Amino acid sequence: MIEIRNLYKLLGPQMVLNNLSLTVRQGETKVIIGRSGVGKTVLLKNIVGLIHPDRGSIKIDGVEVTNLNEKEYNRLRMDIGMVFQGGALFDSMDVGENVGFVPNEFMKLDKKALQERVRHVLGLVGLKDVEHMMPSQLSGGMKKRVSLARVLCMEPHIILYDEPTTGVDPITAAAINHLIIELHDKLKVTSIVVTHDMNSAYMVADSIAMFYKGQIIADGKPEDIKNSRHPVIQQFIQGQAHGPITEDESLIFGHVQ
Repeated sequence: MIEIRNLYKLLGPQMVLNNLSLTVRQGETKVIIGRSGVGKTVLLKNIVGLIHPDRGSIKIDGVEVTNLNEKEYNRLRMDIGMVFQGGALFDSMDVGENVGFVPNEFMKLDKKALQERVRHVLGLVGLKDVEHMMPSQLSGGMKKRVSLARVLCMEPHIILYDEPTTGVDPITAAAINHLIIELHDKLKVTSIVVTHDMNSAYMVADSIAMFYKGQIIADGKPEDIKNSRHPVIQQFIQGQAHGPITEDESLIFGHVQ
């Protein structure tokens, strides 16, 4: 479903994506792990076309997307949902308006059909009777769920998750992880989950890819990553302060968003 080959992206003096290659099969949940601030979000933004690579190939369902113009990319984006780290809800809109924004603006559903779709997807994420609440009235976990409901309202075939469990308590994080699994099982969507939460990674992943120095250095089943002897992987998944990642300051890219 997603095939990335030899991708490069330079931001300022930093080579954030450095000959990166990655394949995501149809219906797969691919988890990408790696240190905070090294460019995992940059990769997602390249996939969805919010920023563009300097060089390399991105194919989505067999279509080379790096050559698309904005109108063509907009059509593609209707099939890709992105759950942003902070929720990215519109403060001036209530929950129902936020969730139904894309169908209302671009699909032109009638009001009753849109309201029914909004209620349905809110139910999928475990929220009921919240349509008239404002984002300022929601907890962090509820904002994450509303953001996910907004994506589901588009009925996409691909969902990109940017740190879905960051900033929420462990119980809410577990609930979000179960939601990702349920959506995978029920809707058969293809997903990429960017995280540094290893509990979440092991729970939701069909496969895990390790992001390091702008590349994917390992890609395999969760148990393969867990049992890897690669010192970089072991330092990261064990959360060790000392090891090859931190020994050389030149390996730290800075806070690239």
